[in-house]
Amino acid sequence: MSDQIIKKEIEILSKKELDRTIKRLASQILEKVLDVNSLLLIGIPTRGVYLSKLLAFYLEELSGQIVENGCLDPTFHRDDLSRVGTRIAQATDLPSNVDDREVVLVDDVIYTGRTIKAALEALNSWGRAKRVMLVAMVDRGHREVPIQPDFCGRVVPTSKDESIDLRLREVDGEEGIFLCKKLP
Repeated sequence: MSDQIIKKEIEILSKKELDRTIKRLASQILEKVLDVNSLLLIGIPTRGVYLSKLLAFYLEELSGQIVENGCLDPTFHRDDLSRVGTRIAQATDLPSNVDDREVVLVDDVIYTGRTIKAALEALNSWGRAKRVMLVAMVDRGHREVPIQPDFCGRVVPTSKDESIDLRLREVDGEEGIFLCKKLP
């Protein structure tokens, strides 16, 4: 007997649709930010870091200005480590001070909201941002804390036994967003 978990996958966004969605999110961010020079994108590991770099690329393309981006690992600020387990924390790497900056936290999927809650707590230890906004590529619902993304690629209502996999070439070797369900 195999211990392998069988998953059924449904493609929600193809590589092309994912790229178009990231470009749309970059445009929406530019519409909301008054000064691109004050913008700081901060990715949440793992895929949020790569999404942050893609957003920075498109923001630079649209605005003609360099957009700083970095990484913030909220692992040690989580209140649910016993439930989600620990992993090796990624080093926080912020290119500059967050004080008086318009910070955009970037994450792949928002679910309970606890990762973002922890990221906000971690961010406070690095300074006081002028404003903090949130980009989530997919919002799958089931929030446990009152946190909503300012910018969202796609809302995909899920059951608790389903998951969303965002796959990026740099991490996974392929691109797209998939709804996954474990089969009995």
